[in-house]
Amino acid sequence: MEVLLEFAEEGEVTTGEVEKELTAYQTIIEDLELKLMLGGEQDTADAILQIHPGAGGTESQDWADMLYRLYKRWFEKKGFTFSLLDFQPGEEAGIKDVTFEVKGDYAYGLLKAEVGIHRLVRISPFDANSRRHTSFASVFVYPAATDEIEVEINPNDLRIDTFRASGAGGQHVNKTDSAIRITHNPSGIVVSCQDERSQHKNKAQAMKVLKSRLYKLELEKEKEAHKELEDQKMDIGWGSQIRSYVFHPYNMVKDHRTKEETGNVQAVMDGNIDRFIRAFLLWQMGGSKPKNN
Repeated sequence: MEVLLEFAEEGEVTTGEVEKELTAYQTIIEDLELKLMLGGEQDTADAILQIHPGAGGTESQDWADMLYRLYKRWFEKKGFTFSLLDFQPGEEAGIKDVTFEVKGDYAYGLLKAEVGIHRLVRISPFDANSRRHTSFASVFVYPAATDEIEVEINPNDLRIDTFRASGAGGQHVNKTDSAIRITHNPSGIVVSCQDERSQHKNKAQAMKVLKSRLYKLELEKEKEAHKELEDQKMDIGWGSQIRSYVFHPYNMVKDHRTKEETGNVQAVMDGNIDRFIRAFLLWQMGGSKPKNN
């Protein structure tokens, strides 16, 4: 950069070329800083992400679907791949529940910033009187368990139910009881998978999700043993939203933990959430949040 500035002073290069190189240099430094912040044992792991609508029927189910599209666009921008494990459509619109696996460098380390309640404020497209509605949806993220991770599961602790799949799965759904629901009795964790055609494949996928959730549960128990590291942990409950997306009466997306915000709501809904993830990681480390651009 010093050499380029000297060239610019001598008229060898343009100011635009210096600015372009500076932007590239800044990106390299920010990426390096981000990876240094993601030093946890599980941060490099793939992730299991679940989205659940809150109370409110169609309104919240539509909001959950909007978040689903947001994350899919973010995956595309990051070069991540994802596969659906479970998808339950809403009765009128949106989704009742969606679970998918995300594969990519630092997928879990980045997505853990999204865990919590996401709040939407907008003029409802489902309200004939065009009134403003507030909707909630929860996002849960778990590090994807791998074959290297040992999680002991006693078959006697499991209740396995089969049922007919429903949703956008093509003509094969609803013909056989291929969908699987597994209940882990000691923990109360319930997982389901209905995306595959065969019962065997659905069971394997459901077991993978169960293994990941039990693994996360064990990690949380370890964290509980080190209470001082948990001072900033937030309850995942309705009313404790981590981020608000306001479409009306003004445009604003604001993270309530870091105070990071932007008025470009459409950009966020198109998957541009890196600024919020970065601000969260800095906040989690106790560092200062970068100024808004």
